[in-house]
Amino acid sequence: MNMTKKVAILGAGSWGTALAIHLIRNEHDVTLWGRNQTLMELLAKQHVNAHFLPGIPLPKELQFTTSLRAALEKAEIVLIAVPSHAFAEVLAKSKPYLTSDKQLIWVTKGLDPKKGTFLHEVAYEILDNDAQFAALSGPSFAKEVAQGLPTAVIIAGSNIETAKYFQDIFHSKKFRVYITDDLLGVEIGGSVKNILAIATGIAEGLGLGANARAALITRGLTEILRLTDKLGAQRETIMGLAGLGDLILTCTENQSRNHRFGIALGQGLSIAQSLEKIDQVVEGVSSSLLVNQLAEKCHIEMPITKEVAAVLHHDKSPAAAMTELMSREKPQ
Repeated sequence: MNMTKKVAILGAGSWGTALAIHLIRNEHDVTLWGRNQTLMELLAKQHVNAHFLPGIPLPKELQFTTSLRAALEKAEIVLIAVPSHAFAEVLAKSKPYLTSDKQLIWVTKGLDPKKGTFLHEVAYEILDNDAQFAALSGPSFAKEVAQGLPTAVIIAGSNIETAKYFQDIFHSKKFRVYITDDLLGVEIGGSVKNILAIATGIAEGLGLGANARAALITRGLTEILRLTDKLGAQRETIMGLAGLGDLILTCTENQSRNHRFGIALGQGLSIAQSLEKIDQVVEGVSSSLLVNQLAEKCHIEMPITKEVAAVLHHDKSPAAAMTELMSREKPQ
């Protein structure tokens, strides 16, 4: 049986571009959609995404478009790779073309900034309660995937059959794909780890040392588990690639934009200056506020998340936030 599929990737940032390269390696027919006419023309002309993945050539087979209709009409698989703030809009505009013969997956991490809901909840609301879809997550920097370096990820489906379908599409000798039906757990891990990466970056920028980083990662994992337990997701998910794996990677590597953003804050740059320095979407900024609100609503303690939210949304200084974490009441 011919396994080649027609794939539309919505979002021409680093992750969308990297997965376009990977899926073409897996012998799929890929069209990359972006709304920026100038960017898409440059990609088609230069066959390199100089802003997001400099120095990495794009396959000659890769097609480009700014027309959502052109991208989606012939697609068998639709992969959404836009930031969380654009997820609902792109999904809603795609809905007329998402016929029953198309399979939907996304790699977006975070929560919907308007409603504070997880992305699978957004998908059910825009589509319907019988919709089937999946999310891909795990410790995976786009540049290394584009370079073909060994990577392991997890795909969570609205049911296990959907997850298995996408496993066949994405799996390769250098891109190992595990599966689950715990969509909520995967989305919790992918959302909170960005907040914690900002915290470890702040600590690094302040020169607080490796001990502080290890403490933030470990206690950050506890915060993720508290939220997981309260919302009814699976602890096993958080102790795997979508939780612990992604947390370690994002909190310890300067390829992480959230971590670099935190470093800039710790070194004294303003939020605006730090965002300008990164020059890409930093998902942890909006996630910190939304997850902190969710923690308060659920009556659970997430002190690291709370302090990051205070820095980013309530004018607290990074140094004061770190001091506050160390000055809390003695652990029982």
